[in-house]
Amino acid sequence: MKERIYICHTYYHVYVTFLKELTRPKEQRRQATLVLSSLSIDFEQLKDRASATGLFEVVVEFDEKRDTAFPELAKYRQDTGNLVKNLINRVKFTRKFAHALAPTIPVNLKEYGDVYVYCDSDPIGYYLNVYKIPYHALEDGLNCLKNYDAARYDNRGHFGLKAFLSERCNLIFIQNGYGKYCLDMEVNDISLLKYPYRKYIQQPRQALVEKLTQGDKDIILQAFVRDMESLRAQLFNQEEEGAPGRDKILILTDPLCSLNIRERIFRDIIAMYEPEGKIFLKPHPRDGLDYRTLFAEYPQFDATVPMEMLNFFPGIRFKKVVAVLTEVGAIQFADEKVRLGEAFMDKYEDPLIHRQNEQI
Repeated sequence: MKERIYICHTYYHVYVTFLKELTRPKEQRRQATLVLSSLSIDFEQLKDRASATGLFEVVVEFDEKRDTAFPELAKYRQDTGNLVKNLINRVKFTRKFAHALAPTIPVNLKEYGDVYVYCDSDPIGYYLNVYKIPYHALEDGLNCLKNYDAARYDNRGHFGLKAFLSERCNLIFIQNGYGKYCLDMEVNDISLLKYPYRKYIQQPRQALVEKLTQGDKDIILQAFVRDMESLRAQLFNQEEEGAPGRDKILILTDPLCSLNIRERIFRDIIAMYEPEGKIFLKPHPRDGLDYRTLFAEYPQFDATVPMEMLNFFPGIRFKKVVAVLTEVGAIQFADEKVRLGEAFMDKYEDPLIHRQNEQI
């Protein structure tokens, strides 16, 4: 039996995995498998850099498939207008999707003592439950359930019945802890959740960060930073050309709306805050807008570096960090943290699109 395996879908997931492994006793390191799913992001050369740290026994790439990769499943996703028929189709879809995925799984998950999955709403969740593999779920993003309880939102209408069919009967699958074979789900702060659940366990991310030594932080930076010299130059060049002594404003992008509306959003944000200081941009890893071209006049950090990593550089300071929907509570390198929130987004798209929890 192998020790444990982590299935990650984003750079943030991998960052938290490093935190969890580095806070274990040293004799327990190099016993875990790290799996990088390409379902929603291109990890580029992260596999090589993560392997080079020596923290994991092996790093594996996973070409995870969405249900759209299997055209034969489409008929089971159609709304028949009848609750019973829809549920029957969902039962069939759950089984058939898991069986279609089986040949794509790159490791034998039954060989591991502990299986950790950050986003069991993705296809891997169906596979684990249909094949009766116990696993631990982890919050997809920092405090993400506070703003978007995907399990309840995706299953609006007769949620109690659907949860029973998932958790008790394993006939359908619901993410975020409601799968029958989900043992528990780790969240950052249970007190923020409108709908707490008996499987949720609290593990504050900051508590893990505080346990890191400088050597541990260096290991994380080795894995995530592709060009350390360039990053240090950006962070510590306090007298930028043409703007000596100006305060620094860091704007975090989000993969919001359509690309054209997204560009307008961040041009508007820059116009709001540029009078206060020198603007820096930190694109989100899943943000497909070409900031390098469209916003070439502003210094930009590598999108693949989680923003929390900037906490590891003592001495850096921003006057303000601004985000739209990204949670900014973990940031320690700014005098002021601004999350513009749902009311700001209401001006750019139908509020129903981003106010999911209000529709539960």
